[in-house]
Amino acid sequence: MVPINEIQRLEKTRNYRVVKSSMLLKKGSSLFGEFCFLFRVSELRTAIGPLSGRSAKYCTDACLRRYLEARNWNVDKAKKMLEETLKWRLTYKPEEIRWHEVAHEGETGKVSRANFHDHQGRTVLIMRPGMQNTKSAENNIRHLVYLLENAIMNLAEGQEQMSWLIDFTRFSLNTSIPIKVARDIVYILQGHYPERLAVAFLCNPPKIFEAFYKAIKYFLDPKTAQKVKFVYPKNKDSMELMKSYFDVEDLPGEFGGNGTLKYDHEEFSRLMAEDDVKTAKFWGIDDKPYHIANGSGHSAAEVAPEPAAAPIAQRVS
Repeated sequence: MVPINEIQRLEKTRNYRVVKSSMLLKKGSSLFGEFCFLFRVSELRTAIGPLSGRSAKYCTDACLRRYLEARNWNVDKAKKMLEETLKWRLTYKPEEIRWHEVAHEGETGKVSRANFHDHQGRTVLIMRPGMQNTKSAENNIRHLVYLLENAIMNLAEGQEQMSWLIDFTRFSLNTSIPIKVARDIVYILQGHYPERLAVAFLCNPPKIFEAFYKAIKYFLDPKTAQKVKFVYPKNKDSMELMKSYFDVEDLPGEFGGNGTLKYDHEEFSRLMAEDDVKTAKFWGIDDKPYHIANGSGHSAAEVAPEPAAAPIAQRVS
């Protein structure tokens, strides 16, 4: 929703009065609300000025709308936030990360894309912090950024957000990432992927996680913190909440559902390599075909130029 004070400010502008009059908009109507959204997006686009290349491709109307929403529809604040993201993307180049560069981080399946969606059709990322397998902060972040970009690339048309399922099985102080790394991840998620997260379910977190979360929550924007849900499979209210978001037949057993999801690193690697072809095509990057390594690290297959759709993980009956 556009804040009331922003609507009142809009009403004082000449362009607003002309357009509102021509469209016969009534305050409180859905058309009026949509007009307010479009007007602010137009203002932000004018404020950031001409763009070219990947920056222009990145800054869709839907993208600008997310940055505005993240900054309570304040154009100046949204502009500053968006400019910081464009600078970050220019140097970090998240769209150029390829699976073979981060595959070693994913060997245990600590972060993967599910083969099902939530009730809203959103992409689902499954995270298993207890399966942490490396110590490199940079590589951990790079691996997560790759999968965020991949999840976005696989969103259904018109869908802007994803859901997270976080399984705390085997989580311990030895597998937890340092607070600094977690803070950097929060900064990237909130600063450069605003309004991409719809909800994050933290399933069965142990007591030792509470102190960790208290430290992390300090860095969370209140809007982001509201999206974090603690759930426990044996708790009736928790399961009712989960069912409101997911089909119980899709939901893996560790999250209280009837499904069973097995992570196959070799298969996942093949599918991510196919997605890399789609990513390169979308961004106009001239990637060379890359040979996919199997579990032992040897070359197994070459990426096809036109990948076929396939499931992300195999469900075990």
